[in-house]
Amino acid sequence: MKLGLSIGYSGAHMKLPVKTVQLAEKLGYDSVWTAEAYGSDAVSPLGYLAACTERIRLGAGILQVSARTPTAAAMAMGTIDALAGGNRVIAGLGMSGPQIVEGWYGQPWGKPYWRLRDYVTIMRKTFKREAPVSHEGREISLPFTGEGSMGLGKPLKSILHMNPDIPIWLGTATETNVRLTAEIADGWLPLNFVPGSMEVYGPWLEEGFARAGGGKSFKDFEIQPGLPVLITPDIKSALARIKPNVALYVGGMGHKDKNFHNDMMALRGYPDEARRIQELYLAGHKEEAANTVPDEYCDEQALIGPAQRIRERYKPWADSGATGLTISAPQEEALELMAELAGTRT
Repeated sequence: MKLGLSIGYSGAHMKLPVKTVQLAEKLGYDSVWTAEAYGSDAVSPLGYLAACTERIRLGAGILQVSARTPTAAAMAMGTIDALAGGNRVIAGLGMSGPQIVEGWYGQPWGKPYWRLRDYVTIMRKTFKREAPVSHEGREISLPFTGEGSMGLGKPLKSILHMNPDIPIWLGTATETNVRLTAEIADGWLPLNFVPGSMEVYGPWLEEGFARAGGGKSFKDFEIQPGLPVLITPDIKSALARIKPNVALYVGGMGHKDKNFHNDMMALRGYPDEARRIQELYLAGHKEEAANTVPDEYCDEQALIGPAQRIRERYKPWADSGATGLTISAPQEEALELMAELAGTRT
């Protein structure tokens, strides 16, 4: 089982946990992951970490596809991979909900399926440099010939000779986009993945592999869900600290009728709770919404408790069908414990 370390995006002040990343690398962690929403970006920290590390893969989890064009994303990932010595970057892509896409990035929500397909196609063409990049897509085309165009655009080829095989992973959740991920991507950053999820997701992924052709299968594909880990004797208090964030996403992220996090909670077997949390949150009762989040819902998507409890509850994750786990952990001892359980320590 490969391990990744999630450092996410910063709060109000930029703090990059370089020593923690270096510890993870020493413990045999395979990757470190940044993120972006509407604060610190996912690209800049990877460039910094490239200079502070030697081996660990540098993953963007995720690059917001609405934040930059696909050629700009390819330029950023190709540049960092070159600075890092090559074969170290993972370009993780995804989309937030309409609230962020249209409210922060000023882009139309459009059709995410086609945008992701166009985006990945253009990035791969940019990496490979087999010809000047042109693409006629449903959502994105190069050269641009739409409204406001001068009609002078021409296909271009990257000046930088990039690593042609930079892996592209997608962060997706809906059936249509999970199938797309298996078809066109090298890996998957699943949302709300827990042990047992492959009963739902497995057939979707298999269909995507079949569409890709060429014998593509699970052996060619990485699956790496996120997993919070906290060593503590007070399980109930730790779960309570998770609940406000769950309520924020399930209850208040996006429109009442367009909230993927709410949909995923329902898919996980909590439809009544998801509906009630959203009602409370949108009515301004945020504390009550958080209190409505079931302990079981939080507990099944994290490893929380004394070290022995974490040891006992790790096996279902090891057998979940994931090829790796991206760990969020505020404690060095938690990182060390997970390295021991996953067998990454050398």
